[in-house]
Amino acid sequence: MALSFFNFSPRVLLPPYSSSTLLLVEQLRCLNGCLTVVHSRRSWLRKWPLEGFREKSICVANFASLRSVNSGDENEEESEEEDEVEESMTASTSLEKWDALGLGQAMVDFSGMVDDQFLEQLALEKGTRKVIYHEERGRVLRAMDGCSYKAAAGGSLSNTLVALARLGIHSIGGRQLNVAMAGSVGSDPLGGFFRAKLRRANVNFLSKPVKDGTTGTVIVLTTPDAQRTMLAYQGTSSTVDYDPFLANLVSKTRILIVEGYLLELPHTINTISKACEEARKHGTLIAVTASDISCIERSYEHFWEIISNYVDIVFCNSNEARSLCNLTSKDSPISAARYISHFVPFVSVTDGPHGSYIGVNGEAVYIPSSPCVPVDTCGAGDAYASGILYGILKGVSDLKGIGMLASRVAAVVVGQQGTRLRVVDAGRLVTSFVHHLESSDICSDVESDHISSC
Repeated sequence: MALSFFNFSPRVLLPPYSSSTLLLVEQLRCLNGCLTVVHSRRSWLRKWPLEGFREKSICVANFASLRSVNSGDENEEESEEEDEVEESMTASTSLEKWDALGLGQAMVDFSGMVDDQFLEQLALEKGTRKVIYHEERGRVLRAMDGCSYKAAAGGSLSNTLVALARLGIHSIGGRQLNVAMAGSVGSDPLGGFFRAKLRRANVNFLSKPVKDGTTGTVIVLTTPDAQRTMLAYQGTSSTVDYDPFLANLVSKTRILIVEGYLLELPHTINTISKACEEARKHGTLIAVTASDISCIERSYEHFWEIISNYVDIVFCNSNEARSLCNLTSKDSPISAARYISHFVPFVSVTDGPHGSYIGVNGEAVYIPSSPCVPVDTCGAGDAYASGILYGILKGVSDLKGIGMLASRVAAVVVGQQGTRLRVVDAGRLVTSFVHHLESSDICSDVESDHISSC
């Protein structure tokens, strides 16, 4: 029995806005293999040819089964010399189509293991994310002298893109995924470091450096209990401009992934809206990461404006999902997943060791967590998102299978020091995923334009 991601309930729901402004809701229905989208707020109707999600009639064995299933950069090859920036950009922008383009903060991560006493001495609250200024960054880095830490091309979004690219190297269907990122780095050495590291991880950073700009950094302090404390210095990364170059990239992309952290930056909100408008014109899917609960609280209306107007895929953890829905900590994450899925075709809600949920059409598929011994929880949600994106880009219709791949990718990253999925682990995960697809009873037509009914 075929089930579409887009056959939404006829109920009319409104986003839980904190303001009194009445916002009309997008009604989505799947008709004859195409997604008809009624934008009441613009008083026009348009029928899109479906691409990615929109070209897929998602096939599930039966509806009853859906209801019942509630950097480490040390492994990278570093032998190649860093190319000149302009040469790298010329080569990388020649592609006709990008599978995934991330729009987010380009940050260099300084990651290290510390004890609770270290945090107490610097008056840092464990497990939080804090925006810092240049002086405080210097103070913390000086305090880390003698500690073991490493630098990596970081940021939440780049973690996802690197993992996706490494899964894509071992791509099912015989074609490697083309993954890129746009954002803002300075013309300083850290900007060159960021670009070179991503390129060696098979992710093309396409934006030009900002003259005299200072590349942003994130200091990630992990304690023995696997809790992470993050200190973000935004620098140039807080400003992402919309220009013809970015518009051209978006028009040639299958999935645009917007990092939620950008939604709390005044200079980038207009850029995101324009990029999403461009994506809509060209049938590009739009995904957004919730990023951080404090980010949602500070930019609540911006999140819902983007979600209700443009977004096809939402990535969040249980706390972020509750915050988006104005739910309390006593509410189940499954309730949040079901609620958000009335506004977007696909939502994933992770709940740490308790598993995760994939929300579709008001229903929620439960994904059990994969076993692991936690070493560093930093990057778990980023890794999870890469598994979901991989399954979507490969046209896989098995929701449970996609979720299990995402869970396993996250477990591998949590069980190591560092936020990056290793190449060898990516190969093993894809091999296991392909074996699952081959042995699954659920219909999947990988790499085809359409997935037929069972």
